[in-house]
Parts: sequence; C-alpha cells; structure tokens
Amino acid sequence: VQLVESGGGLVQAGGSLRLSCELSGFAFDIYAIGWFRQAPGKEREGVSCLCGDDSCTNYADSVQGRFTTSRNNAKNTVYLQMNSLKPEDTAVYYCAAVHEPRYCRFTIIYRRDNWEYWGQGTHVTVSS
Repeated sequence: VQLVESGGGLVQAGGSLRLSCELSGFAFDIYAIGWFRQAPGKEREGVSCLCGDDSCTNYADSVQGRFTTSRNNAKNTVYLQMNSLKPEDTAVYYCAAVHEPRYCRFTIIYRRDNWEYWGQGTHVTVSS
C-alpha cells in the first residue's frame, strides 16, 4: 500500500493549489481517503474526508467553502483543490487511507490513530 502526495509549493495569499494523492496497492473504492495538515509547532489536524464510494465528504470548519476533495478512479488519484489560500494554511499536507468506504459519515473521523496508511507529505507555503 502506497500513498504519494504531490502538488505542494509556494503561493500568495488568495491563490490556489491542487494537491494530488496517488494510491497504489489496494482497492481504491473500499477505502476512505483523508487529507491532514501539520503546521510547524502544531498538532496534525484533519482537513477533509472523501468516502470510497463518493457518497460522502467532510471538511474541517477552517477550510469549508474553500477546499474541495475529489477522485479520479482511472488515475487512482485523490485531489485536494485549495482556493482562497491564507497564510494560516501553511503546513505539510498528508493524505491518508482507512479501510472503511463510508468512514467520513462517522462522528469522530480525524483521530490520527484511526487512519491506517499515510503518505510522506507535501509542503504548502502561503505568503502574505
């Protein structure tokens, strides 16, 4: 099982970036895929969750309305489209997978220990 993030970089406040998470080694549609981020000196926090069957999504309040997660099954890739970026969005962004396709419907979904597989992270820096 492997998750590989890409697409990070430096962007000005108000700009956009699209992160990609390429998945390999497991059945794509039976896992929920989450995005997390960790800013310097802070705990890792959940950003978004996408159900394996595309039936549900969840977003943290801090990104609701600005970020969108989606998937391309043909490319085994999940995306995080980030718009209206703010300096406080600066962090290392990770994608993660959990073997429960409708996991995003649960009550507490961003507990780090619940997620089984993680990527190596990609850096996002938003300048003011």
